[in-house]
Amino acid sequence: MNKILPSTVQLLRFHFSFFLMPVFWFALSQVESIEPVKASLIFILLHLLVYPASNGFNSYMDRDTTPIGGVKNPMLPQKQLLYVTWILNLLAIAISLLISLVFTAGITLYILASLAYSSRKVRLKKYPVIGFLTVVIFQGALTFFLVYHGSSISDLKIVPVLPMIAASLLIGGFYPLTQIYQHEADKKDGVITISYLLGYLGTFVFTGIIYAFAFLFLGYIYYQQADIKSFIILQLFMVPVFIYYAVWFYKVWRNNSEADFKNTMRMNILASVCTNLGFMTILIIRIF
Repeated sequence: MNKILPSTVQLLRFHFSFFLMPVFWFALSQVESIEPVKASLIFILLHLLVYPASNGFNSYMDRDTTPIGGVKNPMLPQKQLLYVTWILNLLAIAISLLISLVFTAGITLYILASLAYSSRKVRLKKYPVIGFLTVVIFQGALTFFLVYHGSSISDLKIVPVLPMIAASLLIGGFYPLTQIYQHEADKKDGVITISYLLGYLGTFVFTGIIYAFAFLFLGYIYYQQADIKSFIILQLFMVPVFIYYAVWFYKVWRNNSEADFKNTMRMNILASVCTNLGFMTILIIRIF
């Protein structure tokens, strides 16, 4: 492998890690005593190794010719991309050993689930409910568990369940909207996503309900912690997201063509920026 091909760099979609970052900041903000070195290592491991490897493997299997998450014009994947994804996965598992055996087992499980999701032999993504649950459980609850456990000075193995559920709900309220512009492309590839199953308007209703439950759980979590201030802060950061969601919902209700790549990416970026900033602000306030 003399040089890294442009298609390999593009299809690893490093920037897509930003969309998954809120779970990291949420989990870290829940840890009472943070181990900075391990927390930093986990951040790098997830966002520069595990998530890009998952993106790359998915792109290698799908060989998309239409827009995909974060990439409007995907290049044709080469064999090099597959090799790089395996290197990143193996490197992630090796580095995980520096954190704990429990963390290593969790990362390995995440990687295996990601492979099963995209692989042509297993292809969990072609089943709407199973595919959806795979994403929300592993990118939500399991990731929360790994960050909470691995970043704690006390090496905690008992992780609070309600925040894990809230993390999955946050992913669940976000994920179907990322599929809304790909209905026809997915169908041609034999993939029936949860968004396709629900339809355009159904996707908005479903994600709205899931997000409502996510914030009900978050509200109860902060109430239990006697920290309503943090919940209010998070709500304030989310106002632009709720406004854009409502406006976009109305546009799609009037014209399904508004459920396109451009509007989806705008929603993804806005939701990620606001959610990341919200949890980061809560984390900073709790530290200082």
